Amino acid sequence: MNNSVLSGITSPRDLKKLNSSELQTLCGEIRETIIETVSKNGGHLASNLGAVELTVALHRTFNSPDDAIIFDVGHQSYTHKIITGRYADFNTIRKKDGLSGFMRPDESIYDAFVTGHSSNSISAAYGIYRANVMLGKEATAVAVIGDGAMTGGMAYEALNNAGGKKSKFIVVLNDNKMSISKNVGAVSRSFMRLRNGKRYHRLKFAVGNILLKMGFVGRALYRFINKIKDAARSFVYKNNIFAALGFNYLGPVDGHNIAAIESILEIAKSYDRPTVVHVVTQKGKGYQPAEASPNDYHGVSPFDISVGAESSSKTSFSDVAGKTLCELAQNNNRICAVTAAMTYGTGLDGFSKLYRDRFYDVGIAEEHAVTFTAGLAKGGMIPFFAVYSSFLQRGYDQVLHDAAIADLPIKLLVDRAGIVGEDGESHQGLFDVAFLSTVPNVNIYSPYNYSELVYRIKATAEDNELAVIRYPRGCEGYTTDIDFKNDYTLVSSGANQAVVTYGRTFSYALEAHDKLKNFDIIKLNRVFPIDRDVIKLISDYDNVHFFEEGIRSGGIAEHVAARLFETGAKCRYTIHAVDGVFVPHQSTAEALRAFGLDTEAIIKAMEL
Repeated sequence: MNNSVLSGITSPRDLKKLNSSELQTLCGEIRETIIETVSKNGGHLASNLGAVELTVALHRTFNSPDDAIIFDVGHQSYTHKIITGRYADFNTIRKKDGLSGFMRPDESIYDAFVTGHSSNSISAAYGIYRANVMLGKEATAVAVIGDGAMTGGMAYEALNNAGGKKSKFIVVLNDNKMSISKNVGAVSRSFMRLRNGKRYHRLKFAVGNILLKMGFVGRALYRFINKIKDAARSFVYKNNIFAALGFNYLGPVDGHNIAAIESILEIAKSYDRPTVVHVVTQKGKGYQPAEASPNDYHGVSPFDISVGAESSSKTSFSDVAGKTLCELAQNNNRICAVTAAMTYGTGLDGFSKLYRDRFYDVGIAEEHAVTFTAGLAKGGMIPFFAVYSSFLQRGYDQVLHDAAIADLPIKLLVDRAGIVGEDGESHQGLFDVAFLSTVPNVNIYSPYNYSELVYRIKATAEDNELAVIRYPRGCEGYTTDIDFKNDYTLVSSGANQAVVTYGRTFSYALEAHDKLKNFDIIKLNRVFPIDRDVIKLISDYDNVHFFEEGIRSGGIAEHVAARLFETGAKCRYTIHAVDGVFVPHQSTAEALRAFGLDTEAIIKAMEL
């Protein structure tokens, strides 16, 4: 690929030397680079293609890294990485020891804050801005947040805190009408109304631009006009939430017109009040398949550029969970499904079409989702909230306070449990068991194959308990027929040593067992609370290895260790888990191997 302009960009300073023609060439070369790299490595495609011109304009207008630019979630930061000195290494993105798919300050000084989860950019950027003010620095901070992320409550907490105060703090609303699933709710409808007022905004933008070019008198006049325009704004926009929260509002502006974006950002910089700049972009721009179906190209596996990304023909745990809920809902009108903007990712697209009146996409709002699910249960429904393990972290208080204290029988389908691979630290599902096992009244299950998942979903639908059913990303592995209806299952060879485990790791233990035959396996079907009989069974072995695809601190292996100690058990007990580190991005297989949690690690441990 002959990237004549891009190859000369080593830092954002180089962008400011380019003319309009060179900028257009640059954006085309960036898009080609992103498409080619993602087609080989997988990653976030549509969101990054839509933010190319916006990112270039931001770096031409501000002085990064002094001016902090924080991309919410960070799944649209590929252009940012490419133009901040990482172009030569961009082909390593999401690979082991390569670039992260999200913003990482330990990777570059241009990455101002760790990102990965939604709706935190305004809080972080405003904190950085206030720190600059207190330290006497002239630098500002910019939060770049998508309209989908604006469905997260944390964004409004930050807007409420920052609004109405004298500052040069800027929020860029990247409005592409998409999050991961189609945007829903009143916030989305509000943005649609804002987009429809283009005549007013074009006039305001043109007048402001002229005045700012007229020197001192023009700038003074512009500030005077700003003081009297609030009344006019309320007339034009009766429901402008940003104005109500104390922000200036500019836009909407074409997010693929670099000159227009730069001009409106310069206007925002002239204010002494916090400002929202509303930028309208097209998700997937520059690659026709992604433009036509941005949802399918949000996160993709490697694909053939000429053909486009193809949906996997393999059945996944998510697919099985969604199909099972549909079967239950057909015969029980109390079954409901809830998701937090992850309809497709959690396999609920079929349910959303078949049972619209019992399907709820609440937006990127996991805290609300848990409490809403608790309310459904209190009202007599049987609600299942399907959520990624790493995103459920945000709902811990709601599980504890709003569901568990009242012992409400909500059902949590915890998808992407365990190691998830290339998305890295912010998305690994390694913490759910540890934090959920601190909550009374919670019952945790971890099916290892599809049959067990189907059984457990159907069983918990009939039980009056707060149930957590956790399962990994992707497909089932090595499997056999076992009875998983009791709290635990023993696979016995009459040995004096045993492996204790649950979930996906049981597949690896089975595979190792079939090769060695020199150890027993104790599979926890109900992971927590721990059955007393399991403790007694474990204590009868001379040598016990607990393999847990989760964090060691607070994990089930440690719970078992404490119980064994209390009973005075004499067995030699070894824990294999992720201990005291965040798991970096790499393939799932590489991570399992690195942390000693795959079949070969079990074989090695049991051969000693």
